Amino acid sequence: MLKGAMTALVTPFRDGRIDEDALRGHIDSQIESGIHGLVPCGTTGEASTLSHDEHIEVVRITVEQVAGRVPVVAGSGSNSTSEALELTRRVQGTGADACLMITPYYNKPTQEGLYQHYRHVAESVDIPIILYNVPGRTGVNMLPETVGRLAEVPNIVGLKDATGDLKQASYTLALVPDDFVLLSGEDTLVYSLMSLGGHGVISVTSNVAPREMSDMVRAYLSGDIVGAKKLHYRLLPLCDALFVETNPIPVKGALAMMGRIVNELRLPLVPLSERAVPGVRKALEDFGIDLGQGN
Repeated sequence: MLKGAMTALVTPFRDGRIDEDALRGHIDSQIESGIHGLVPCGTTGEASTLSHDEHIEVVRITVEQVAGRVPVVAGSGSNSTSEALELTRRVQGTGADACLMITPYYNKPTQEGLYQHYRHVAESVDIPIILYNVPGRTGVNMLPETVGRLAEVPNIVGLKDATGDLKQASYTLALVPDDFVLLSGEDTLVYSLMSLGGHGVISVTSNVAPREMSDMVRAYLSGDIVGAKKLHYRLLPLCDALFVETNPIPVKGALAMMGRIVNELRLPLVPLSERAVPGVRKALEDFGIDLGQGN
């Protein structure tokens, strides 16, 4: 259920508020383009600047609009275990299929602290949990041995690996059961991670290219390695362009160029810099994306 290409959804804003119409339209476009799942309220969804009520509202809208067509995996992590548990319980109440829980950031827990954090939340809820390891943002790296221990907890079902370290991913895969889902958190490494035994991606790039990203993952998992490789190299320049500045700045700029959303972020994030705009625009045009309605 949680394999394939899933989009880390942006949260559209308009005049400081959640743009519900834009979010619903974006969700429909994603599903119509063949994406395998949707992930609201992660890093790309600017969860760190949403209030708890806004966070749950975005998840609720997503679950309602998806209407069971694909899985919804909602962000619910925090650097406070009690806050993470509260968010996870509220996410479960929306009807989301699973939650994505980032490692506690800033306070830099030990590996034992990470284990106890996730175990406490997992044993207090019924919803499946996907761990999220992104040390470049959090300041802590969850090691393969810790993931292996957590994989023994019944409702901890997978890991989004955004370390960019294929060696670490290999050791992780060696320590978890075959049904434990490993998803790439780095769009440029999806193909490589699947070659090690990974199961797909939670992608930023699929906000603008959902069909190609889902086709690449689908091709690889069905045994069409050559077809997947071609799509990997086609996607590569676009993936790079969408990380030229801090995510989700470039992808929101790209979606605005495509006429899909207003180019609005919440401070301390600001829109794409003038010097970066031409490169993102060129990457979209080179990929064949129509910018006729954008700005």
